Amino acid sequence: MSSLTIKDLEKLQAKHPDYRMELVDGNIIVMSPSGYESAEVAFEFATQLLNWVKPRKLGRVTGSSAGFILPNSDIRAPDVSFVLAERLRKSPRSFAELAPDLMVEVKSPSDSLKSLRKKIEDFLSLGTRIGILINPEKHIVEVYRLGQDVVILTDDDVLTIPDLLPGWELAIADLWSPEFE
Repeated sequence: MSSLTIKDLEKLQAKHPDYRMELVDGNIIVMSPSGYESAEVAFEFATQLLNWVKPRKLGRVTGSSAGFILPNSDIRAPDVSFVLAERLRKSPRSFAELAPDLMVEVKSPSDSLKSLRKKIEDFLSLGTRIGILINPEKHIVEVYRLGQDVVILTDDDVLTIPDLLPGWELAIADLWSPEFE
């Protein structure tokens, strides 16, 4: 069977606008909705990041609906992404044709850690500088950089990314969904 292309994805997406899809290695993957908790954690991460990035005009923060045409022609959409302003001066109407500088995946109950780690590795190999895997079930955050050991953070830690976002800090304990009495 021949590999599918971006045009094939666009046609299929036009026929089924309510489905989120990615193009990976010439195959179209239909993405299921995430779990409530994982969506809430992703939104919290994105909000914290956006609230710091936007007043400084450092770049663009997007959620899971923003697709990227990667250098290998895959179209992928991380749960949260950040692109430096100098790399994306204006938001494209369609997909951004680059790898984001930072991409974040949040484990949902239907996700496997293996597939999420593979997605992060793929992004890093295509130019993403930092990949983050957030596991709400275990209260663990894994930080990936190409060619470096994975950094594991827990509730007592603070995430910093001085090489990309100097001065930004995020307490890991602040990511998790609150419990109301």
